This record gives sequence, C-alpha cells and structure tokens, in this order.
Amino acid sequence: MTQFDVFNGDADGLCALHQLRLETPLESVLITGVKRDIALLQRAPAQRGDTVTALDISAATNHDALVTLLDRGVNVQYFDHHYAGALPPHPALKAIIDPSPGVCTAMLVDRYLGGRQRIWAIVAAFGDNLLDAGRQLAAPLALDSERLNALRELGENLTYNAYGDTVGDLIIAPAALYQVMRRYADPFHFLRSEPIIARLSKARRDDLAMASEVDPELVLDHATIYVLPDATWSRRVHGVFGNHLANRFPDLAHAVLTPNAQRGYTVSVRAPMAVRTGADVLCRQFTTGGGRAEAAGINHLPREAFPEFARRFEQAFSTSSSASRG
Repeated sequence: MTQFDVFNGDADGLCALHQLRLETPLESVLITGVKRDIALLQRAPAQRGDTVTALDISAATNHDALVTLLDRGVNVQYFDHHYAGALPPHPALKAIIDPSPGVCTAMLVDRYLGGRQRIWAIVAAFGDNLLDAGRQLAAPLALDSERLNALRELGENLTYNAYGDTVGDLIIAPAALYQVMRRYADPFHFLRSEPIIARLSKARRDDLAMASEVDPELVLDHATIYVLPDATWSRRVHGVFGNHLANRFPDLAHAVLTPNAQRGYTVSVRAPMAVRTGADVLCRQFTTGGGRAEAAGINHLPREAFPEFARRFEQAFSTSSSASRG
C-alpha cells in the first residue's frame, strides 16, 4: 500500500498536512505545487488498496480525478474549505469540507484531531489572512504578543512562498519546504533553526515594498484594481499584497493582476474585510476562476476580458458594500 499526500503549497496546505503527520507519522509520496496549481489529484498514480489524503485543493476542480481514484479502489481522505460542488457518493471517500468564511483547511484538521496539533493551525489561519480566527485559536494557549506575532509572520511567509506562476518563481519549492518543516513539532524551534525563514521574510518585505510603489490601475467606488509589472517578484507577491491591501482598507474590495505566460493576467481578489464574502462567486464567473468567499482568484484572464472583469468586480462589491452598511 502506498500513501499519497496531495496538498496546496501554501501555509494552509503545508500546516494541514504537518498536523496530520505529526499525529500519525507516515512515509508518503508528496504531490504539491504553487498555490494556484490545485488540479493535483490527477497526478496521483494510486491503485487499488492505496490511500490518498487531499488537503486544501478544491474538490470541484478535482472532481473527475477524484471519481477516477475512487472507481479504481483507492481510499481518499479529503479536507478542504473551498467550494466543492457535488461530491461523489462513495464509501471510500471520507470528506471534511466546510467553505464557510473564517475557516481554513488546517482548522478543519484541528477539529478532526481534537486540537492536539493546534499551534500549526494557528500558523495556517494567519497565513490565510484569517487574523481573528488565528487569535481565537491561540487564546487557550496563552501566548504572549511576541510569540503570537512570530506565528503570524511564519504563516505569512509560508503563504508568500507559494505564489508564482511556476515553482521557478518561488524562493523554495513547497515539497522541499515541507521536508524541512516536518522535522519540527514546535514552530518556534523551526523559526530559530532554519535560515530559510529569514530568507523568506526578507524577500516578502522587499517584494511588498516594490508592490506598494505601484499606483492602482483603477480606483472604483467600492474597490481598487492593481496591475503589477511582468516580473518574478510581482508573481510572488500578488497574493500577500492583496492581503496587505485588504487589511489596510477593510471597506474596499481589491484585485491584484499580474501578466502571465498566456499573454493575459493572473488575478487575486480579496473581498472587503468588513464583508468577507463574494470573492469566490465573482471569480467562478470566469473559466479558470475559483477560491473561497474572502479570497479567490482567476488563473488566466485574457487581456481583452479586463474591462468585463472590472465591470463585474465593481458590480459584485458595490452590492455587498451597500448591504454591509445596512
């Protein structure tokens, strides 16, 4: 029997898997990639009797591959917080899926484990910009502000590292980063011992400083749209820059676009922090769009579709902004 661990390469996917393997150590085949690379189940060559654990990748995007694995006699355990669509009814599928706002995959794993590896769920929540959820999870641990800030910094750095069009854009490949993480049950020991964290932190801050010098492409009544330059640093930073904008301007929606290899744009969308809904619904209107209520994206937006995206973006969040004001 072979175990396959299939997971998103960001903080949430990394920490969700880390919690499970701290609790139940297993040697496994790792399948992951950049944050937007979520059609991962099709890469698992699992056969009858094998097991697959899927973490933080949309079941809707992976539906056909999931059905194929189940029909092949593979047992699948699935944790996720994205829109799932209709799950295939199958006795070999054990799915824990909750797309509610304010939830990340590592928090679902935390519930499943009864909180036994909770500190890593806190890291993941911060990495997904779920700041209130991270603080609530941390409350029973009585962490001082310095340690809590260290966990937030770690989560943000892990998520920053996952953004890019290819693994070559990243500071370190997510699979390699997980192999480093798995040696540490204690995130503070991880922070003290591994120089890769300081490297990620410096790169993130440098990239954010460059993004902050870019003027918005469009300033709308309820939203802003940024188009970053065609550069490796912008492909790395567009997600965490979206989080930065969302935290700084919580009443506005934000979109951050970066040119991609298909001569279009990769898009990150953040719903207003005051509302926390609508990003996924907007992005699913486009062929390669998906995500969650607070934060979603479009893998490829053709350049000629930019005006239509801007129109739908403003329309989506003018409605939600008005509703939030009552």
